[in-house]
Amino acid sequence: MPAPETKTCQNCKTKFSIESEDFDFYEKIKVPPPTWCPRCRLLRKMARRNERSLYKGKCASCKKEVIFLYPENAPFTVYCNDCWWSDEWDSLEYGKKYDFNKSFFEQFYILSLKVPRLALYQKGNVNSPYTNHADHNKNCYLAFNNGFCEDSMYCKWGIRSKDLVDCYSIFNSELVYESQDSERCSRCKYVYYSHDCVDSNFLFNCKGCQNCSLCSNLRNSSYCFGNRQYSKEEYYKLLLEMEIDSYKGLQKLSQQFNGEVLPKTLRKYAIANKVVNATGDYFNECKNTKECFHVMQMEDCAFCVDDGNMKDSYDAYESAFNCERQYECHAGNRLSNSNFCTISYDSHHLEYCEMCHDSSYLFACIGLRNKQYCILNKQYTKEEYEELVPKIIQHMNDMPYTDKKGRVYRYGEFFPPELSPFCYNETIAQEYFPLTKEQAQEQGYSWKDPEPRDYQITMKTVDIPDNIKDVNDSILNEVIECAHATCLPAGRGDCNEQCTTAFRIIPQELQFYRKMNLPLPRLCPNCR
Repeated sequence: MPAPETKTCQNCKTKFSIESEDFDFYEKIKVPPPTWCPRCRLLRKMARRNERSLYKGKCASCKKEVIFLYPENAPFTVYCNDCWWSDEWDSLEYGKKYDFNKSFFEQFYILSLKVPRLALYQKGNVNSPYTNHADHNKNCYLAFNNGFCEDSMYCKWGIRSKDLVDCYSIFNSELVYESQDSERCSRCKYVYYSHDCVDSNFLFNCKGCQNCSLCSNLRNSSYCFGNRQYSKEEYYKLLLEMEIDSYKGLQKLSQQFNGEVLPKTLRKYAIANKVVNATGDYFNECKNTKECFHVMQMEDCAFCVDDGNMKDSYDAYESAFNCERQYECHAGNRLSNSNFCTISYDSHHLEYCEMCHDSSYLFACIGLRNKQYCILNKQYTKEEYEELVPKIIQHMNDMPYTDKKGRVYRYGEFFPPELSPFCYNETIAQEYFPLTKEQAQEQGYSWKDPEPRDYQITMKTVDIPDNIKDVNDSILNEVIECAHATCLPAGRGDCNEQCTTAFRIIPQELQFYRKMNLPLPRLCPNCR
C-alpha cells in the first residue's frame, strides 16, 4: 500500500494530504494524483456551472427568442432546447483531427466555440422558462436544480414539492417559505433541518411538530414557543403579540431566533443519518465516505458535494442517480467509469467531455448523443480510438497547457478555469467562494461587468408596506429597490451576492404572500 504524502496545492499553495486509500483509487482508475487541494478542485468545477445568471437571446437555429445561460455577446453558438435535441443537426460535423502541435486544452476550447450549446439545462418543464438545471416542473419561476415541483419560485433543490418560495433543499413539502434542508413540511416559515412539521415558524432540527415557533430539537410537540409548552390559546396570543404578519415583527423574531435560540441549541457533530465510517456534514445513508457534504446514498466516495446515489467516486459535484467510478466530474448523472466530464448523462467511459449523452468511449467531445469511439467530435473505429487515446494522454503530459497564472495542466487536471464558458461572477463559485472583481482577476478568473439597466426604480425599500394586508395589486407594477443596492460602493453595480439592485413582485408570488400572511421581501431574489 502506498505511503501517505503531503503536497502543496498548485493553486492556493496550502498543504494537503493524499492518503494511502486515495492512491489506491487513483491507481484503480489510472489517473495521476491531484496537484490541487480538495477545496480548489471543487472551486474550479463550480467555476464552470452557471445556474442563475440568465439572459435573453435568439436561438441560432430557429431564431426564436428564449432565455439563455449566455449573454448576447458570448462567443458561442446557442440553440434553444427544442433545436438542440432535434435531429436537424449532427455534432460530428464539427469534428477535428487531433493536432499534436497544440496543447490539448487549447484544442478543446476551440471546439467548444463551434459546437452549438444548450440555452438552458431543463427537461419536461411546463410554463417554467426561467428555470435551469431543472426537470419536470410546472409553473415555476427562477427555480434551479428543482425536480417535480409546482408553483414554486426562487428555490434551489426543491424536489417533489408545491408552493415553495425562497427555499433550499426542500423535499415532499407544500407552502414553505425561507426554509432549508427539510422534508414533509406544510405551511411553514423559516424551518431548518426539520421533518414532518406543520404550521410552524423558526424551527431548527424539529420533527413531528405542529404549531410551534422559535424552537429547536423538539420532537412530536404542539403549541410550543421558545421550547416552552403553552396552551393553544396562549400560543396564538403570543403570535398575535409578536406581529408575525408584519415585516418588523418578523425581523424581531428572526433576530431572536438567530441571536438567542440558535447559539444555545445543542447540536450533533454533523447533520447525519444512517452513516457508517463517514466524515463531512449533511449526509444521509452513507458508508465509507470522506469529506463529503450535502450528499445521500453514497458508498466508497471522497471529496463529493451535492451528490446522491453514487459509488466508488472522488471529487464529484452535482452528480447523482446510479453513478459509479466518477472522478473530477460536474453534473454527471447516470455516468460511470468517467473522468473530467461536465454535464453528461446516461453514459460510460468518457473523459474530458461536455454535454454528451447516451454515449460511451468518448475523449474530448462536446454535444454528442448516441455515439462511440470519438475524439474531438471525430469518429474513429474501436481500434483507432484505443491506439490514439494513449498518444493524446502522453502529449498532454509532454505539452501541457499553462494558464496566465502559471498553473500547469497535464493529463489528470480538470478544465482550466480561465477556459470556462462563464465569468466567475456568473457561476455558483461566486455564491460559495465570493470574490470582488479585483480579487477574481488577480486569481486568473474572468469577470462580467453588469449590463446597463433600462429600468427606473419606482419604489424605495423604506416605502414598502409593513404588512401584506396593506399591499394592493398595484405593487405588481412597481420596480422595487433591493435593500442591498443602497449599500453598494459608489461606482459599482454589483455585490458579492450578485445583487440585481431591483426586483418586481409577480402575481403568483403576491398570491403566495397573501395566502401565507407574509410581508413583502426587501431584498432581490439573488440576495435572498
